[in-house]
Amino acid sequence: MPELVVTALLAPSRLTLKMLRGFLWSLVFLAALAAAAVFGCIALAHVLCRPRRGCCGRPRRTPPACLSDPALGKHNFLTLKSSGLRLHYVSAGGGNGPLMLFLHGFPETWFSWRYQIREFQSRFHVVAVDLRGYGSSDAPRDVGCYNIDVLTADIQDIILGLGYSKCILVAHDWGAVIAWNFSIYYPSLVERMVVVSGPPLPVYQAYSMRHISQLFRSYYMFLFQLPWLPEKLLSVSDFQILKTFLTSRKTGIPHLSHNELEAFLYDFSQPNGLTGPLNFYRNLIRNFPLEPQELATPTLLLWGEKDPYLEHGLVGAISNCFVPGRLEAHILPGAGHWIPQSYPEEMHQYMWAFLQDLLH
Repeated sequence: MPELVVTALLAPSRLTLKMLRGFLWSLVFLAALAAAAVFGCIALAHVLCRPRRGCCGRPRRTPPACLSDPALGKHNFLTLKSSGLRLHYVSAGGGNGPLMLFLHGFPETWFSWRYQIREFQSRFHVVAVDLRGYGSSDAPRDVGCYNIDVLTADIQDIILGLGYSKCILVAHDWGAVIAWNFSIYYPSLVERMVVVSGPPLPVYQAYSMRHISQLFRSYYMFLFQLPWLPEKLLSVSDFQILKTFLTSRKTGIPHLSHNELEAFLYDFSQPNGLTGPLNFYRNLIRNFPLEPQELATPTLLLWGEKDPYLEHGLVGAISNCFVPGRLEAHILPGAGHWIPQSYPEEMHQYMWAFLQDLLH
């Protein structure tokens, strides 16, 4: 068929898709302005209540001692083959078994896996990375350096760069988004997956279009689409919005100590420490719409019954995309979003049972 005829036949579909994306971006922009107004009022209230803290975040000069706890392993750097970026990681239990690779979410770092590092280093080589843009890892300034394809390629480079041909991938929140995508495009490199509180992007998009309540739970994502303003608002009053995000009774991490909170704030308080993490979100809608794909990697999925950010109806939506018999899913009663840090014992029990056949 002549190329001109093919182009003419495809023109209506392409025009419709462009119109759909234009309409979507208009809605996103309006939602971003609304979210900015809400967060702006919250930030102003924090400044008025705590005027001595000022309008900017205080850079932490010295990392808290818990970040260098020898029980959590050794700090190293790995240069990625595809991009040349250097990623920071913490490693423990080298030579004790298969590679168990941990991918964190937002606003977290490798330190969010401290309970799992202690638990599994006796039987696995555990490695917790700072994703690109986070902590001591390199942080490109360009927003395009944080699209899902680039983030997925990073995981391949990490596994091969550490000298392994496959791994057990454990991921939470944004790390889970990357892990799902990785399992689709690099299935031979993933022996098992443990996913906590994070859906595949196509599933999240489709579910959110049918359940407007999920979009309201994700309201902060709209703010993060804007340039520079989210960094300013999150930094106001010495990062009070971030502190609330991590410690609030309704939405935060239960029993998070002051030193543990400072372990997260240390990295985010550094110059441009928030820009890399927020650039993950600034790529979220650029690939809309995404087609759901079949999921086949044997996976343990853990979800919090009271997750304030993600509805547990997403668990059913994820299950519908799986090859039968490949998914083991559990909704933890009373649990929120931060299961690796707030319900570590329950998580470990499920993980040991799920991985027991690999230990013989």
